[in-house]
Amino acid sequence: MSNLIDQLATLHPQTSRRTLKQWLAAGRVRVNGDVVRRGTTELAAGDRVVLGVAVAAPLPGQLRVVHETARLLVIDKPAGLLTIATATERDRTAYRLLSDRLEKSERDRTPSAVKKLFIVHRLDRETSGLLVFAKTEAVKHALQEQFKAQTVERVYVAIVEGRVQDESGTLRMRLHEDSGLRVRVARGEEGRDATTHYRVVSRGPDTTCLEVRLETGRRGQIRAHLAAFGHPIIGDSAYGSRRDPVRRVCLHASRLGFLDDGAPVRFDCPAPTSFGRRMEQPPAPTVPPTSPPARPRARARGSAGAARSPRRRPRTRPARRARGSGRSSRR
Repeated sequence: MSNLIDQLATLHPQTSRRTLKQWLAAGRVRVNGDVVRRGTTELAAGDRVVLGVAVAAPLPGQLRVVHETARLLVIDKPAGLLTIATATERDRTAYRLLSDRLEKSERDRTPSAVKKLFIVHRLDRETSGLLVFAKTEAVKHALQEQFKAQTVERVYVAIVEGRVQDESGTLRMRLHEDSGLRVRVARGEEGRDATTHYRVVSRGPDTTCLEVRLETGRRGQIRAHLAAFGHPIIGDSAYGSRRDPVRRVCLHASRLGFLDDGAPVRFDCPAPTSFGRRMEQPPAPTVPPTSPPARPRARARGSAGAARSPRRRPRTRPARRARGSGRSSRR
């Protein structure tokens, strides 16, 4: 007797142990027709082990491929989707979904076909918009050098609380990670330099639409800077926002520009329409209505739906005449 993963290793000797575990986790392995995901499953003599065809995870409806070549891939990432895996989420990430898609599309091509993506930069889970992946390690290094040299054009749209007074400005504040790995504005000389430029696009009754350009690219930079500026992004409760009308952080990466093989390229992706609807909404009332609430109607005893009759005050009877005398009693 042997266990399942050892049998898979015998059947596929050129495959790494890690890949075998991925096959199991993806539900590709069947024993006697049934999907088995545990590699420690004991096999009996005569058990039939079959490896099925990989099925790529479906892309979320809002995940859209903006541009794709043999060198790179640019997507519009929806809010709520991680860029890469974390300790608690390994499957539903942009990297994993796109890698599965690429593997499926390249399966029937030549063995030298591209079957791997390389991460160049990230967007927060809460942020939507443009994200680029490389298809070769050389392209990855070339793009990351541009990010490091701060030559990549990165423009965001943010809807913030309050009306920003100046038409444009620059926020220069050092950032650091606290003990909970939350990015905060640093005190003194701790942390790292971070610079954010902003321009007012439009103003609503109690909100402002900003075009934000990154000079540096620290993690959480825009969110931390705007919160310290006194104008947290709508829906960003982690940085002090008190409202969440569209059920997401109103931050979107709308433009991405860089050099691809020496030639300048630029991609634009408009902000979600929900951002515009939020700008048109009137401010939420801060003073409660002055009219008192209606008093609940009383219910009659023994009747679930009938209203109870108001109690009447007892009537005061007139003094009665004394018996046996025709006169009224006087005091």
